[in-house]
Amino acid sequence: MFIRRLKKFLYSYPNPELEQPQQARQAPSPEGKPLSEDLSDSLELLQKSMGKNTDFVIHYLAFDEESDYKVILCYIDGLVDQLLLSKLLENLNRLKLDNLLRADKAPADWLKNQLAIGNIRTIYTEEDLEHAILDGRAVVLVQGMREAFAVYIAGGSRRAVEEPSSQTVIRGPKEGFTEEITVNIALLRRKVKSPQLTIETHVIGTYTRTNVSIAYIEGIASPEVVKEMTTRIQSIEIDGILESGYIEELIQDGVMSPFPTMYNTERPDTVAGGLLEGLVAVFVDGTPFVLMAPVTFFRFLTSSEDYYQRFDISSFLRFVRIISFFVALLLPSIFISLTTFHQELLPMPLLISLAAQREITPLPTLVEALLMELTFEVIREAGVRMPRAIGPAISIVGALVLGQAAVQAGLVSAAVVIVVSFTAISNFALPAINFSSSIRLLRFALMVFSGSFGLVGVLGVLIPLMAHLVSLESFGVPYLIPMSPFNKTNQKDVLIRAPWWKMRTRPIMIGDQNQMRQTKDKKSYAELEAGRPRDPLA
Repeated sequence: MFIRRLKKFLYSYPNPELEQPQQARQAPSPEGKPLSEDLSDSLELLQKSMGKNTDFVIHYLAFDEESDYKVILCYIDGLVDQLLLSKLLENLNRLKLDNLLRADKAPADWLKNQLAIGNIRTIYTEEDLEHAILDGRAVVLVQGMREAFAVYIAGGSRRAVEEPSSQTVIRGPKEGFTEEITVNIALLRRKVKSPQLTIETHVIGTYTRTNVSIAYIEGIASPEVVKEMTTRIQSIEIDGILESGYIEELIQDGVMSPFPTMYNTERPDTVAGGLLEGLVAVFVDGTPFVLMAPVTFFRFLTSSEDYYQRFDISSFLRFVRIISFFVALLLPSIFISLTTFHQELLPMPLLISLAAQREITPLPTLVEALLMELTFEVIREAGVRMPRAIGPAISIVGALVLGQAAVQAGLVSAAVVIVVSFTAISNFALPAINFSSSIRLLRFALMVFSGSFGLVGVLGVLIPLMAHLVSLESFGVPYLIPMSPFNKTNQKDVLIRAPWWKMRTRPIMIGDQNQMRQTKDKKSYAELEAGRPRDPLA
């Protein structure tokens, strides 16, 4: 204890030698070298930095052939839309030098108005010039101007909007996010047509320079959560971001926790519903999966389809998922502990049947269960990596053939095969993939402890696990809210889903930002009909 406190004291003591490099890294970077008025200098810069790339294209144009006041258009082939590029070239060829020089406005403003295509951004530095070209923009440079103009005409081949593959529903929208961040934000804006929907974009990655956008509804989302999310994203210093999993692992709470503290989805309706409840979404260019935070434990047991069906059916399905969660987590460990240490808890007919099956099996129950679980994990992983045409067939046939052969060979008992199969099916009932993966890992730990210590070992894992869940937070929100701490208002959408005309307020997580979701005195149609006087002549 003394050595531990001494190390803590020494590590917390300020060290000037260690603080100086950290302050140097946090120093603001220079704004960049400004562009030159001489067009040849900018052209030399581009040819030096990007001239080796065969897909880098430069068009040489002139407003007047007799004048030295010229213009160039440069872009990367494959990153721009060819139709918009042709229109841009047509607009540039129509421009006259006399109109540019005699413009009432500044030449830069006049030229931006004359281009009249796409989203035009003014560039002042050489660094921004290179980044704009690599970002899929067509850049216009004019002789005698210190500004360049980046025209957003991004195009090229991209995946169309399709049905989500990881979160399918029977009733609900069939459109899903794509790898294009602008398309994803447009899909969200089609759901939430409000000026309060705010999008803030940051560029992360030294080499990839990936666009990362934060989306929230101003007036509903907590300002503290938005500020914390922005701070964490801006503090990322990495060479590249290829998927939203990079961002999730770098900014999430509870890094060593087996439970996810951020929700990922590829459904626009799920993101829109989360924003309406005060969550903050993170869009990453190049991936269809969008992150949402803060989240609670119970959100991973809900599906977007719960809000599209009747409340009684949705409540029943949610109850089924909760049961599936406990089955996927505890069934193998409880079976191992009962058959190994606590046979007196089993009914006599069942105990005799299990004992008869174990007459020909040479392995202990723990080894049998671990062997079958590992076999199933291998089959599932092989089914994911195999081609789609034969992957499902290989998975189903492999599971049936191997299970039947293992039972007939006497390696495992039939009861173990049934337990492992039902556990795997229950795991598939969980709607969130990252949450079900966490349950898979915890299941192995519970199986090992149950095979070593019985039910005491199961409790020895569950009690610390519950203590961990109580202490876990997601961007300042308790992970088990509204159960711990208990909140009566939020109970309408946790274990069951109350009717929409009963959920008048949003879930309370941080603060009380615009908690009213619908009119306070709103009643259901049945209640209104019950209060109306009946016409005796009807």
